[in-house]
Amino acid sequence: MFDIKQDIQAMTTFRRNPTKFMKRLKKTKKPLILTINGKAEAVVQDAGAYQRLLDLAAHADALEGIRQGAEDIKKGRVLPAREALQAFRRNHAVPR
Repeated sequence: MFDIKQDIQAMTTFRRNPTKFMKRLKKTKKPLILTINGKAEAVVQDAGAYQRLLDLAAHADALEGIRQGAEDIKKGRVLPAREALQAFRRNHAVPR
């Protein structure tokens, strides 16, 4: 759950005591939004939590690729492998 008092901080507050905020990031795994003049300007996140976010995004990309492939099959937008490779070679001047 997002806590506006804890998860949004002024950049100057963060700069005064970065160690305190880094300990909090590691403990909670929640990102910290830093503001300048009241406007959100940056997000700081624990490295492990960020890696998990990257892994989730990669997984979502893979699932989307599978979904698109299934849709191509359903709509008949497919070729036998030999024909596809021949077309690729022809279109990209790849020697046999």
